[in-house]
Amino acid sequence: MTTFASRSMTGLEERVLRMLKRESLVTDHSRVAIALSGGADSVALTSLMRDLAPVAGFAVAGVVHLNHQLREAATDDERFCRELATSWSLPIEVGHADVKERSRCDRISIEEAGHRARYEFFDRARVALGADCVATAHTRHDQAETFLMRLVRGAGPIGLSGIHPRSDQVIRPLLDVPRGELRTYLAQRGQTFREDETNADLEVTRNRIRHELIPLLEARFSPSVVDVLARNAAIARHDAEWLELAANTAASNIVTYEEGGDASLRRRDLADQPVALARRVAKQVLESVADTTVGLSQVDRFIELVRDDRPKLDVDFPGCRVIRVGDRIVIGPPRARQTEPAPGYAYELKIPGEVNIPEAGMALTAERSGPAALPEGLTANSRSVYVSASRLTEPLIVRSWRPGDWLKPMGLGGRKKVQDVFMDRKVPRVARQTVPIVADAGRGIIWVVGHALSEDVRVTPAAEGMLILSARKLGGVG
Repeated sequence: MTTFASRSMTGLEERVLRMLKRESLVTDHSRVAIALSGGADSVALTSLMRDLAPVAGFAVAGVVHLNHQLREAATDDERFCRELATSWSLPIEVGHADVKERSRCDRISIEEAGHRARYEFFDRARVALGADCVATAHTRHDQAETFLMRLVRGAGPIGLSGIHPRSDQVIRPLLDVPRGELRTYLAQRGQTFREDETNADLEVTRNRIRHELIPLLEARFSPSVVDVLARNAAIARHDAEWLELAANTAASNIVTYEEGGDASLRRRDLADQPVALARRVAKQVLESVADTTVGLSQVDRFIELVRDDRPKLDVDFPGCRVIRVGDRIVIGPPRARQTEPAPGYAYELKIPGEVNIPEAGMALTAERSGPAALPEGLTANSRSVYVSASRLTEPLIVRSWRPGDWLKPMGLGGRKKVQDVFMDRKVPRVARQTVPIVADAGRGIIWVVGHALSEDVRVTPAAEGMLILSARKLGGVG
């Protein structure tokens, strides 16, 4: 029998290996978990990564499968993935999510609810397998479909950059590979896979693009339209990355941020910038002060006002107020904001123990837990989290947020200010003092309750002892 090590690589394998190296998706000794849905693309990805692992120097830590509970065949898909993992001697982590219920509760589409559930599960499963990243089977066709979806919705360069080869701890080694080539690869190996009938549902925008728009473009305009669209997405990504870097550099010279979160800039410094940079700088400063997303129309309105020579300027924007003081533009809190922030607080939390936080209307508990498997559904955004008990100092401190606070959010790979966590999570400025923060004397902040968990207390297979930290409303159970 000819083994992979004793034969030359196929063109497909060489292309995937080039993507892994060119985008630095894996390094020597990386441990990679593979998202396996049971469909053709994910089965092909798993097979390819198993073969390429010894060549590229990484290890396949196992596969991960999320049962979305949306289809009658979902149980059969899960069984297929379990059996395939066993036949390939790979560990498997399986999760379950009621995506339809999440869609209803969060008032989002089924597609968006599934997306969020998947990536939350990937993070939990990656930890359980001791993996550094999760590989997904997005292909060149997925890239082309995403480009078209965002184009018709009016996205700019960042949106048109499509699917990136890496997003945090998720990697996508097949972005250079057309979907049909993966089917051919599986057929040559006699490898079976599952068909997802929901991919034919034309009520879903992506499916209409896949089954109607792209075939039309291929037949009437260019047979290679998928390649063209994927190439344009890559160009947009590289352009957007450069523009963002240039905007960050420009903003550091133009914008001054005050300790309280307000900002100011000299009118002429922004007005003299090219439109592409001025828009990005304006968007950064408006969103930083307002703690909310600002659209292009508001950005252009802001730039128009900055360039206006009128001596007086006092205008409300979403979440902030823009005024002129001499030759400077000051971006501050909105006129209507009158509520005073809650007073600061600090309490001890013994292990095991419970403490009431009346300022937050919550009670926090700490319980010890053995090395049991982590339950499904817990994320850093949950009201209960599991943390490693190793080297924690008792008692823990539960306190209010202080300016300058920071932590190392799980999966980020670096430090982040708690203020920026609040901004990303759209926590209103007046509510930030009510969010409990759990800190440890030696490790600093370990949990911003309901929003972020520190990498320092991540539970790993080697963790010795765990704690369950839980928050509940005072006078209730959730």
